[in-house]
Amino acid sequence: MFVPEDFAIPGEHSNDRLRLRRLSVADAQKDYEAVVETRIRLRKSSHHGWPREGFTLDENIADLERHEREFGNREAFTYTVVTLDESRVLGCVYINPCDVEHGALVRLWVRDSEQLLLAFLTTTVQAWLADVWPFADVRIENIG
Repeated sequence: MFVPEDFAIPGEHSNDRLRLRRLSVADAQKDYEAVVETRIRLRKSSHHGWPREGFTLDENIADLERHEREFGNREAFTYTVVTLDESRVLGCVYINPCDVEHGALVRLWVRDSEQLLLAFLTTTVQAWLADVWPFADVRIENIG
């Protein structure tokens, strides 16, 4: 089990610069824009060449549907990173199981035009995981 059954999975976390909230299919268009802007860097760090050349909005919707299922099944947790007014997707945070008992592999990225935000996002996620989540060991990777 990735997280204990009695652990209340946070729906969101925010501060004065950004909001992390559960990714949903409703985010498809804004998420797609961020992915396409950052596709070259994301592809370089992907084991599967994601997003492929010619990646479509429909493919993105399918990815978001999969992330929603994983979240609902408590298998993995994907959060979109958005501006406080929700007008723009800035990046994404994936919280996944890893090979360490009670551990998590957290992969995150910010869109190309928001690279100055990366260090702040990383620090924000580290603090949030330490304060709220039940993981004994966390590894964070920048994937884009």
